[in-house]
Amino acid sequence: MISPATGPGELRGFPGNDVVRSRGAAVLDRVFQFQSLFGLVAVFIVAIIASPRRNGDLVFLSPGNLGNIVRAMSEIGIIAIGMTFVILIGGIDLSVGAILGLSAVGTAALLVNNGLGIAETVVIVLLIGTAIGVLQGLAVARLGIQAFIVTLAGLQVARGLARIWSGGVGIPIAYGDGPLEAPPAFSVLSGSLNGILPVPAVIFAGLGVIAILVLRYTAFARHVYAIGGNEKAARLAGVPVRRVKIIVFAICGFTAAVAGIIHAGQLNQGSPNDGFGYELDAIAAVVIGGTNLAGGSGTMIGTLAGALLLGILNNILGLNNIDANIQLLIKGLVIIAAAALQRFRPSVS
Repeated sequence: MISPATGPGELRGFPGNDVVRSRGAAVLDRVFQFQSLFGLVAVFIVAIIASPRRNGDLVFLSPGNLGNIVRAMSEIGIIAIGMTFVILIGGIDLSVGAILGLSAVGTAALLVNNGLGIAETVVIVLLIGTAIGVLQGLAVARLGIQAFIVTLAGLQVARGLARIWSGGVGIPIAYGDGPLEAPPAFSVLSGSLNGILPVPAVIFAGLGVIAILVLRYTAFARHVYAIGGNEKAARLAGVPVRRVKIIVFAICGFTAAVAGIIHAGQLNQGSPNDGFGYELDAIAAVVIGGTNLAGGSGTMIGTLAGALLLGILNNILGLNNIDANIQLLIKGLVIIAAAALQRFRPSVS
């Protein structure tokens, strides 16, 4: 006898309606995971169409302009890599822009004022950025303080330290072998490989590849997703929640310090005001990349594409001399649209 719950699909050997819906939701979920890739392609096409011409050639597609795009967005992209880990666990880090400023100041001060070599300077600055991340992770994981509050305080602390270290003024970087001069080799950060590919973009790509591999193939990544999906269930399943949170914030501090070193190398200075607002652009890149602000879902590829999308958008608006206020409005609308799309993302059971 046929059960009343059995539909005609099952009788003919086809998947039931629930199975079909589940597969459809899985397909849609896959599309949402890579929404930034579709958006990147769309923005790239629009940029080509809207590009001004110079001597009959599209300015946007010129090698120099494309190099400027990846150079300009490399720092935000590197910060966004660390921010992705934090948001995946359902957290947020508002201190990354200030850590970038502190790292830029530290880089300039150690190279110029203290006469340290490049290797020693890089190690010290990376340790400082990572240490700030660890302390913030400890406050979130051990003390149970909300990440928003902890990193807002971290922003103030890092900015204050940068101003104390620099005396409240920017520290210029001059190259040479004499006193108060940085090693000339550090200027490589403002250069390009073969005159085409900017060095900061190469560093960004390298860190991006490492982050993609970590999120795809490590147990640590599974713990990150589990905490973001349901922290209580993850803890009951044996996930070391506190340790993972501390590591995640340490990664974010580390990437912000990397961006700060690059920033100092590109601008040939370290200023306590550097990095202002960078945390918002990094969060925007992650959101546009399809990572859920509530945590538990998202991809590193999406974040990298989101950063590139923002870079292209900034570039094409600038090429067309769009008013700076209108640029902010347009970028804000893009971010809202990306976040709104997540509300329509199906849950796959």
